[in-house]
Amino acid sequence: MYRIGIDVGGTFTDFTVLRDTDGAVRFFKVPSTPADPSAAIQDGLRQIIAAFAVDPAAIVQLGHGTTVATNMIIERRGAHTGLLTTKGFRDVIEIGRQVRPSLYDYTVRKPVPLVARRDRIEIDERITFDGSVLRPLDEAEVGAAAHRLKEAGVGSVAICFLHSYRNPAHEEAARRIVEAVLPDAYVSTSFEVLPEFREYERLSTTVLNAYVGPRMGRYLEGFLTRTRALGITVEPHTIHSNGGLLSVRSVIRLPVRTCLSGPAAGVVGAAAVGAAAGRRDLVTFDVGGTSTDVSLIKDGRPLFTSHRTVADHPVKTPMIDIHVIGAGGGSIGWLDEAGALKVGPHSAGADPGPAAYGRGGRDPTLTDANIVLHRLNPVALLRGKMPVDFAAAHRAIEERIARPLGLTVEAAAHGMLEIANSAMGRAIRAVSTERGHDIGAFALFAYGGAGPLHAADVARECGIREIIVPQEPGTMCARGILLSESSLDFVRSKILIASPANWAEVQAAFAEMAREGEAWLAQEKVPEERRVARHFIDARYLGQNHEVVVPLPGIAPDGLDNFIAAFRHAHRVEYGYDVHGRDIEIVNCRLQAAGKPRHAPLRAGAGADVAGADVAGADAGRVERRRVHFGAEGWLDAPVHQRESLPVGTVIAGPAVIEEMSSTTLVMPGQSARVDTVGNILLAAAASPTAPARA
Repeated sequence: MYRIGIDVGGTFTDFTVLRDTDGAVRFFKVPSTPADPSAAIQDGLRQIIAAFAVDPAAIVQLGHGTTVATNMIIERRGAHTGLLTTKGFRDVIEIGRQVRPSLYDYTVRKPVPLVARRDRIEIDERITFDGSVLRPLDEAEVGAAAHRLKEAGVGSVAICFLHSYRNPAHEEAARRIVEAVLPDAYVSTSFEVLPEFREYERLSTTVLNAYVGPRMGRYLEGFLTRTRALGITVEPHTIHSNGGLLSVRSVIRLPVRTCLSGPAAGVVGAAAVGAAAGRRDLVTFDVGGTSTDVSLIKDGRPLFTSHRTVADHPVKTPMIDIHVIGAGGGSIGWLDEAGALKVGPHSAGADPGPAAYGRGGRDPTLTDANIVLHRLNPVALLRGKMPVDFAAAHRAIEERIARPLGLTVEAAAHGMLEIANSAMGRAIRAVSTERGHDIGAFALFAYGGAGPLHAADVARECGIREIIVPQEPGTMCARGILLSESSLDFVRSKILIASPANWAEVQAAFAEMAREGEAWLAQEKVPEERRVARHFIDARYLGQNHEVVVPLPGIAPDGLDNFIAAFRHAHRVEYGYDVHGRDIEIVNCRLQAAGKPRHAPLRAGAGADVAGADVAGADAGRVERRRVHFGAEGWLDAPVHQRESLPVGTVIAGPAVIEEMSSTTLVMPGQSARVDTVGNILLAAAASPTAPARA
């Protein structure tokens, strides 16, 4: 039996293959196909089946992470979408909230709404804050609006009425009418997508769901067709933004929940691998081809948020709190109008890619800089299967950066790295020190194709003393999928004072969500013994405008006092104080229904190159020496080690380079690297670093 995790990235599509019978883990990588991401998935699976002699019928789990929904929003390639909303609220999506984070930056522009004003239609209906009907729904008016949208050629419709989280009757009726008039359209209702108060965020999230729904559905149908063509019979699952897995039918209904799909899998995997290594406080550092994603793991659990934006559009669904910046291996170095060197956020992506890839790219990227400095292998990547054009990388940096700035090529390349590392350091501080955490108490968990390459410089800048590099870090997100559980979040808005009289209503809300959660877990075919429910309440002191999330072990009839104590503790952690004597207001009741996974063994895996060849018999230890540029230390003679040949307990003193199929780890002068019992490389600064003599 085999379980396969897949992560679709901007440059490469990564695979982790677990054989259940003996726990053997293999890693695999193929170039992505941006025009149709499922084509790379099919190509990789076909190679895996052939290279590892896998019976397609023996694949019992197929999970994947994808950025398809996010890319559609960023690139505005979603469906032509219409909106039905309560009379008087047509322009909520455009007005938003009176929040101006960049008040004095005149270059900042609000995003253009994803629904044109002509396609936003008001319906004269009204439900009050308590769920009672103030003005009944005029079904004839809804029918006329649906015909108008049909004539406009919309392919998707979002329906969001005021206070429908309290009473969804009007949205349900409107949905039936729209589906009758536009039987081929994708219809998204706010009571299904986000049944909680705050109309702007609920409207925005519902519109985004409708905007990406049709194309996401076609992508997933193509994914299913391609996997079935290979003889794979198991239903694929997709990881969503809270780090859980959803079936295809659930994703088609709620595609907006996949906006941080791939990065969330990496954080889940990092938490599991870090815990196995005895490190429960981590900063995850995922550097891929187009972006750097950072997150915080405290006491073994990722931090969550329900307030995020995608391309400046609010998305309010529970998700792992991940900070994303445009800095990756494909990030392009360029000069602004004043002649200052910049790196990113635009990227060379998979096509044409960095200049060194030989696919027509002419812009200098971070990958080109690392190749010019010999930090990356200047001959070939992916264990020799991907030739590198060193001369093209050198020429791109020389022509576009070094010559205009009057620098040597090495200085220009190192300057690009310093600028990117500085941006990465700011991202790490944004999720740690800026939120009151002592960054020195955390280890940097570096993964992604370029994470271990930049980790030492970034850790030094941030004051982090230890770095963890998992095995095959370039495929960590794919591995994380095999460590993820099935989960879906449910919510009910209950705006009421925390009192004995109201606690029964809170219990009733959780009981209702528990029934829905059990029904969903049964639909997902999760065995009863692996089912679990997690309870949370969003609450605030009366008069406050923002809530804190209070996790609870359960909702017992006599649980009010425990909730109040837990809320006061959470408020002190969040704000540094609590307010005795003031009423506490419950805002949202949340339940997460989850199915615990069969965890993949955390052990050293069998390496595989892009063509799937086993390297178990390769020569151990050092494979060569080469001159590598280490910044202020200049060019140094450094040994190059093959990671698969390093046994547990191996200690390597820097400077050194450790290569593997999916990534390269840089060991700086004064650092040491040790292989732990689960195959991680642990990097730590030496107590008294002594740089070796210049080569």
